[in-house]
Amino acid sequence: MLATLTFALLALLFIVVKLVLIVQMKEVCVIERLGKFRAVMEPGIHFLIPFIDRVAYRHETREQVLDIPAQSCISRDNIQISVDGLVYIQVMDGAKASYGIEDYKRASINLAQTTMRSEIGKLNLSQTFSERDTLNETIVREIDKASDPWGIKVLRYELRNITPSDNVIHTLEKQMEAERQKRAEITLALAEKESTINLSEGQRQEAINLSEGDKQRQINEAHGRAEEIEILTQATAEGISLIANAASKPCGDKAIRMRLLEQFIQQTGDILKTADVSVLPTELAKLEGFFEGMDKVTQNVQGVTK
Repeated sequence: MLATLTFALLALLFIVVKLVLIVQMKEVCVIERLGKFRAVMEPGIHFLIPFIDRVAYRHETREQVLDIPAQSCISRDNIQISVDGLVYIQVMDGAKASYGIEDYKRASINLAQTTMRSEIGKLNLSQTFSERDTLNETIVREIDKASDPWGIKVLRYELRNITPSDNVIHTLEKQMEAERQKRAEITLALAEKESTINLSEGQRQEAINLSEGDKQRQINEAHGRAEEIEILTQATAEGISLIANAASKPCGDKAIRMRLLEQFIQQTGDILKTADVSVLPTELAKLEGFFEGMDKVTQNVQGVTK
């Protein structure tokens, strides 16, 4: 009797379990009735017909991240690189995810790999690093287009590692070293060029300053000579005017002749001191006549002064 009761309770519990379906918030359930699709059960409590309805598939409705294994790719410039990444997907239609593809996760991974190889083959090695965001967007667009019949949505794709082969890395290191050396040589050449330009500019400015200084000196000397000539001219004019005034007075002409004689004697003495050849005017050939003339001039001057 106890065994029968226990069996009845277990049978009732089994029927209740088959009758009541509780769907969690993070999933959806695909229900089949006698092997045929019936409905997609959303989160909550649902009642099934025992032994007729069954839960055929359960799908995660949260965003899922799938690891894309590293694979070998060939870039457009024939360089072999190893690339891996991450793809983020979400189930949008439980029925399509159940019946549109056998395993949407594996299919998404394989599709991501093939799309990634195809897109990297269109780019040079340098572009795979500099245009990573563009490459990610292109892969997402292509995968999402192909996976639409599967009832999933590809949210984003991220390239994780782009690793060239060891030979390529060695070659790139040599190339980078050569590029650094080239930039250093260019920098030194530019510095030397700048130094030469500055030196030439300094020499040019120095020459300009010297020429300007010499020009200013000549101008100042010319102004000085002009002022000197002007002063001498004024003095000469004043002297001539005074001489003319003196000559118009009584006995003025005799005084002028006396002054001219004194200057003549002084200049003759200067010439005799500096000349290598003795020069003697004909008027001084006879010393007696010279001294007599001087005596008469002296008497005349004394008479004038009296």
